[in-house]
Amino acid sequence: MLHSQTHLRTRPIQAGHLRAFDAVARHLNFRLAAEEMALTQSAVSRQIQALEDEVGVPLFLRHTRAVELTVAGTQLLQAVNQALPRIDAAVRQIRQSAGRKQVSVTTFASFASMWLIPRLEAFQRAYPDIDIRIDASDTSFDLELSDIDIAIRYAPATRLPAGARRLFGEYVTPMASPWLLKGTASLRQPADVLKHTLIEAGDAYTPHLQWLTWRRWLDTQGLERVQPKRWLSFNYAYQMVQAALSGQGIVLARPPLVAESLTRGELLELFPGTRLHSPMAYWLLMAPRGAVRPEVKAFADWLEQQAVATRAVAGEGDDPDLRDDLD
Repeated sequence: MLHSQTHLRTRPIQAGHLRAFDAVARHLNFRLAAEEMALTQSAVSRQIQALEDEVGVPLFLRHTRAVELTVAGTQLLQAVNQALPRIDAAVRQIRQSAGRKQVSVTTFASFASMWLIPRLEAFQRAYPDIDIRIDASDTSFDLELSDIDIAIRYAPATRLPAGARRLFGEYVTPMASPWLLKGTASLRQPADVLKHTLIEAGDAYTPHLQWLTWRRWLDTQGLERVQPKRWLSFNYAYQMVQAALSGQGIVLARPPLVAESLTRGELLELFPGTRLHSPMAYWLLMAPRGAVRPEVKAFADWLEQQAVATRAVAGEGDDPDLRDDLD
């Protein structure tokens, strides 16, 4: 059908065909879009044709083996990409509010494993009627669009939006299991770590993580260009700590993440005077719609109470504005 200015409509379009438009725009293929939607290819094609009739201009250029978005199609896709996730999130929120109370939390895997999950039992005892859903991944969610209520982020203050609530900062310091200290190689001065296996992250030498490296710590102790007995590298912080707990070496640990192990004496800080502070901190962010729900507020307040205890164990104190410096 030939579209022209005479076909342009002034009334709002019907929203029913936008799902088909979104699927075709993502795949640029009617067959794949149809498979995703569990429809026939001709049904999807009819929906797109009906949408184009509503809009008044072509949204796709049809080629023999593929399709591509027109300028108008690209413009509409930008709006659909914002609108559909908002609608889906609102529907999920409505469904949740009609049933059980639930709080959705996103954070990175190591923080979830080492800090959050070990403490959750205390919250569940205090609030047995609130369900917690944790998304432990490195994916950064848009709290305006997603159905996430609380995000715990790891970043410098300069990268956080207004309203972010600081939980605690961090520093790195050598730690080991008491079992390791009973071995033959003594640990009386910083240079003695070279007699042992040093544990660190496999990606520690990427630019944004260099303050977590043994190399930086050794350099500050005047031990440039020296090598330890051996290296042991892992992908995740909790793997590194697990290796240290089992006596396999010395880890350059972040005290907030191992506060429980420090309290129980399962890890010991070897040289407190050699701590290296980082510019990073752990932050709590609440989605705007979540902040008005009592269960979300209760969980956020509980997180801050837990953070106070963590700051005390890590020796940070209670000042939420404590400055973290690299040097």
